Amino acid sequence: MTNNNVNTFSATQNETDTINQVIDAVGQKILDKHQAIKTVIAAIIAGGHVLLEDLPGLGKTTLATTIAQVFGMDYKRIQLTSDMMPSDVLGVSIYDAPSQTFSYHKGPIFTQFLLADELNRATPKTQSALLEAMAENQVSMDGQTYSLDDVFFVMATQNPIDEAGTYALPQSQLDRFLVSLSLGYPDQESERKLYGATYINQMKQPVTKISSPEQLQVWQQQASQIHASDEVLDYLQILINKTRTHSDIQHGLSPRAGLSLFKLAQSYALIAERNFITPADIQSAFYPVSRHRLVTHEGQFAGDLINHILNDTPVI
Repeated sequence: MTNNNVNTFSATQNETDTINQVIDAVGQKILDKHQAIKTVIAAIIAGGHVLLEDLPGLGKTTLATTIAQVFGMDYKRIQLTSDMMPSDVLGVSIYDAPSQTFSYHKGPIFTQFLLADELNRATPKTQSALLEAMAENQVSMDGQTYSLDDVFFVMATQNPIDEAGTYALPQSQLDRFLVSLSLGYPDQESERKLYGATYINQMKQPVTKISSPEQLQVWQQQASQIHASDEVLDYLQILINKTRTHSDIQHGLSPRAGLSLFKLAQSYALIAERNFITPADIQSAFYPVSRHRLVTHEGQFAGDLINHILNDTPVI
């Protein structure tokens, strides 16, 4: 495959070392989940949001708090329940009698890193309160528009959709997440370490700040300059088209999903210290970008079909 790119970006060794130091630092808290951590960091660099679907107790909250601390981000957590209202997320306008005016008291969404825990326990009305913020980086309230921080990242968790007391996220909401993934159980060796005094003491120690929101913005700008050859773009489009023509898939990936795939591949290339995307970057990005977007005709998510499409599509 030829590489006809024009090199407009060059990451220094120090910069790429720092990205991998971030990944390694998070990996000290979340054992045996290097690829998942890398995917989350890549999604943040790509300017996207992350959806985690797992059973309780597998490290989702620890993952979120650790990443926020490593980047030195302002961090807030919302525990979603069925009785929560949109104002619990966005804030509320309160009338001040002496001045006869309303003042807006901002909600927890005004932060840099928001953990929306158990999002699918909230009612659809409260779920939708996140849509504008995630899509447009702003909140509209009482006819006024309030901008969110330039660095704004949402990590949402959801319980398995067959659990009682959950409200399935609609496709419009799912599409706001750049990637979806599941941490799953650690391997036996890593789980054994969890019960040791060394790890328990390590968990009590504060996480060292390695990067910053400002450095993250630099990485986001650098990732956006990473180039893809015509052959790589052809390969990306072939994969997307196969999701649209597969007989077992209801609706294929949209152009917005294709752009998410491209952006995540750019981030993987940055982490790998390259200024161009390879087919391997596309392959690594394809599953987490497609996992929550593709649905079979039986109404199930199409994880096995995604892997089949990857295995059945030769690299150009």
